[in-house]
Amino acid sequence: MILAIDTSLGTSAALVDGRGRVLGEAWSDDPLAHAEVIGGLLHDVLASGPAPTHVAAGMGPGPFTGLRIGITAARTFAQARALALVPVASHDAVALEHLAGAPGRVSLEAPAAGAAEASALFAVVTDARRREFAFSVYDGLDADGLPRRMAGPALAHRDEIDERLLALGARRVDATVVSAAALGVVAARAVAASRVIAGAEPLYLRAPDVTVPAAPKRVGA
Repeated sequence: MILAIDTSLGTSAALVDGRGRVLGEAWSDDPLAHAEVIGGLLHDVLASGPAPTHVAAGMGPGPFTGLRIGITAARTFAQARALALVPVASHDAVALEHLAGAPGRVSLEAPAAGAAEASALFAVVTDARRREFAFSVYDGLDADGLPRRMAGPALAHRDEIDERLLALGARRVDATVVSAAALGVVAARAVAASRVIAGAEPLYLRAPDVTVPAAPKRVGA
């Protein structure tokens, strides 16, 4: 049983079983209320099935403030209950839904062979704010049914994103939400294949604005 949490865009939580079936999902589209809604969403999702054995954390890319809330929630829940933490790139969840052709209904039980054979490049594109977009390029699913990322995640200015994707030969797929259910399915496939598919560090893509203050100036006598 996998509890999946993502706050890279809005806030989303889901409970997915080991076969990739979604038992429950709850979400909020508010891009600024991650901290306010995450507790309620987790409460609702955890009531939809058995206790989780793994926690999937959406690692971004995403803005610093929102993304860290979901990652912290996932790490804290996993540590408190001694559960395995499964990091997943948030763009991989969007790519899986796109390849399945049925957002919100991806499943381990769905056939993956057709998507695995697809070779047309496409780019998952999300708003990184400050007139920039984050993007990752994919070309289908691999033998384990996991999205095969060919490039990214990376940043591009809004006036340059289309030119960058044209140079890569990738079709643009814009995403305004990241489904925790799809994230959970990606995690379930990774666990089933005994694979680590993302690093433990968040994919912030840019440094936070907050910096360590300089030492105070010494006042002479």
